[in-house]
Amino acid sequence: MSELSFTTLVDEAAREEARRWYAVNDGVMGGVSKSAFHVTEGLHAGQGEGRFVGDISLENGGGFASVRREPGAFERALTRAGGIALRVCGDGRTYQLRIKSRAIDEGCAYRVAFTPAKDEWQTWRFAWHEFEAVCRGRHLVGAPALAAGDIYQLGLLIADRRGGDFCLRLARIDAVP
Repeated sequence: MSELSFTTLVDEAAREEARRWYAVNDGVMGGVSKSAFHVTEGLHAGQGEGRFVGDISLENGGGFASVRREPGAFERALTRAGGIALRVCGDGRTYQLRIKSRAIDEGCAYRVAFTPAKDEWQTWRFAWHEFEAVCRGRHLVGAPALAAGDIYQLGLLIADRRGGDFCLRLARIDAVP
């Protein structure tokens, strides 16, 4: 099992991991939502976490925010896995885990939605067959099933048609057998 663990990231490693994540928000279509990804060290050594944070605005036809991780060794480990697990603490809002695959167009992705409980740490596990292919929020009819060998990027998205602040805390992302 390969693990991207924010709890073990400290100092320079935390800064490097934070730099791997970048925002893609509704500004691409005129919206004004904002998001970012931060890696914190926490109050005690070894208790850091990743945080997908921001503000959703429904102005100008907007309403989504996302972050993506630049491909690296962790994404390569996913190509040999049977699925993925997230250790998260939510805010009661619905998020999507998004996977980029060489099997579909660049602007499309495979997604699975999850709604972590507010202020409670939970582990969510998803097998590759649970992901559906989408393009700009619409289901891709006739797309192939997600194949682990085609994975090259992962990301997070919030598009729950609700304005306001959000914060998804991540302790770990695991490639699972």
